[in-house]
Amino acid sequence: MNKEMELLRIFRVAAESSSFRDAAARLGTSPQGVTRAIQQLEQHYGEVLFHRSTRQVRISAFGEGLLDRVRPALERFEDLWRTPGSDQQASLSGTVRITAPHSLGTRAVLPALERVAERHPGITLDVRLSDRISNTVDEGIDVGIRVGFMRDSRFVARKAADMRLPIVAAPRLIKKVGVPAKIDALSSLPVTVALDINTGRPWPWHFKAGRQWTPTAPTLVADNADMEMGAALAGIAFAQLADYMAAPYIASGKLVQVLENEEPPAWGLYVYRPQRGPIPGRVRAVFDEMLVAVGSLSALP
Repeated sequence: MNKEMELLRIFRVAAESSSFRDAAARLGTSPQGVTRAIQQLEQHYGEVLFHRSTRQVRISAFGEGLLDRVRPALERFEDLWRTPGSDQQASLSGTVRITAPHSLGTRAVLPALERVAERHPGITLDVRLSDRISNTVDEGIDVGIRVGFMRDSRFVARKAADMRLPIVAAPRLIKKVGVPAKIDALSSLPVTVALDINTGRPWPWHFKAGRQWTPTAPTLVADNADMEMGAALAGIAFAQLADYMAAPYIASGKLVQVLENEEPPAWGLYVYRPQRGPIPGRVRAVFDEMLVAVGSLSALP
């Protein structure tokens, strides 16, 4: 059992590193040792865990699925191995700095922090909501939420939920302009566009098969997703929104989903924390509550 556990630990570190060489440095072994461990696991599962080339190593789809199962299992084992009282009292005080997109502030971050504050009143919660991609290491971020998988070897990221991207509009707007039958029909309809504050350019709308479409004459441009949703609810324009925002309004009939057959595959919502260890109890407490909160977000059926 110890050998199998060590192979899985090597796999986790390799998946969270930029290369097998980087993983070997963190594990205190050789790149050849990491390669042999991965090969043993691939032989055991009968699946490729990493796509290798002379330029890069990239985790496979099967590898990502295995990683989602391995992380919690190893963390449970590490929790069991931790000596009682080693971090319960002293660590559950102090500051935890948290970051997340604005749209997840009241929907996920606040519910998580309510539970943390109730159970661990000694923890100071420092929340920095931002849609900007920042250097979370330099800024001392302890726990964060990100859309899309993080491949930064300095962080441990766990997938907490899937996020769908429906296109929606208010019933009165649909009554006025009709339902678009295909993607190209959106060009003649009032639509919103989200501004990427990192680049100053509009975000494209996403559809199945990797197709993207960027509105050229939007009715509303906003750098805030809640403003886009407000415009959709007000009957101003069609919008593509995260389902954790739109799902309650779709369920109540205040928004109607259109072009459902063109919806792209779901994106992942990840909660992350620094790789550096050992992880203080206060950080682990916030991390665990954020996982629960993101996993409890509203979603389309």
